[in-house]
Amino acid sequence: MDVVKQGVPTLGVAIITKDAAAHLDACLAALTGLADEVVVVDSGSRDDTLAIARAHGAAIHENLDWPGFGRQKNLAIGYLGTDWVLSLDADEVVSPELAAAIRAAIRAPAADVYTLSRLSNFCGRWMRHSGWRPDHIPRLFRRGHAGYSDDLVHERLLFSGTAPLLAGELLHYSFDNLDQVVDKMNRYSGAGALQRLQRGKRSGGMPSVLAKTLWSFLRTYVLRRGFLDGREGFILAVANAEGTYYRQLKLMYLAEKKDMQ
Repeated sequence: MDVVKQGVPTLGVAIITKDAAAHLDACLAALTGLADEVVVVDSGSRDDTLAIARAHGAAIHENLDWPGFGRQKNLAIGYLGTDWVLSLDADEVVSPELAAAIRAAIRAPAADVYTLSRLSNFCGRWMRHSGWRPDHIPRLFRRGHAGYSDDLVHERLLFSGTAPLLAGELLHYSFDNLDQVVDKMNRYSGAGALQRLQRGKRSGGMPSVLAKTLWSFLRTYVLRRGFLDGREGFILAVANAEGTYYRQLKLMYLAEKKDMQ
C-alpha cells in the first residue's frame, strides 16, 4: 500500500541487518522527521537489533535464507510503499545537512536518482584518503527507477541517467575495532572468491596471488595516499592486502576443487 502524506512526496528507508545493534539506534534516530516509513529485513540477529528496530517503529521482516547483499536489499526495497527510497546500511547515519538536502531533492526533484557523499570511520578515525574519500554512492531514488545487482558482495545500484550529488555527509561507522576487520575480511574474501568463480575467473597461481597482494597494499598506502591517514591508513592498507591475499587463495582452491569434480 502506498504511503500518502498530503500530496508531499513520501520517503521510505530500506535497511538490511544482522547483529547490527552497535549503530542501528543512531542510524534510526537520525531518520526521525525525515522518513515516512522504515523497513528492516533481518537475517537472524542474535543481539538487540530487532528490539532497537521495534523501538523506532520500523517494520521488521525476516529472511534467514541469505541470498546475498544485492537480493536482500531488493527484498527490503520491495516492502516499501513510498514515492522515494533511501537505501542505508545499519552502520550509516544521515547527517542533519544531508537530511535537509534529501528533503529538498524529493520535494523538487531534478533527477530520479541521487548520489550521497559518504565519510567512513575506521577504528576510531575518519578516513579522508586511502581510497575511502571521496566516496560517492547512489542511494536515493524514485521508487521503480533503480534496484540492486544480484551480487553476493559489492552490490551496485543499477539505474539509467545521471545521479546528482547531494550536500551533506552520510556518516559510516564501518569498523569499530580490529576484530571486526578480521571477521569481515574472512567473510568477504570467501564470498568474493565464490563470486569470481561463478563468473568464470581463475587464479593465476601463487605468483599472481603475491603480485596482487603487493599491489593492493601499494595502491592503498601510496597511490591513494593512505600514509596521510596516519596509523589507521597503514592498518587499512595491510587489511586490504590481506583481503586480496585470502580472496585469491580461496579462488585458487575453489577452482582446483571444481576441476577435480
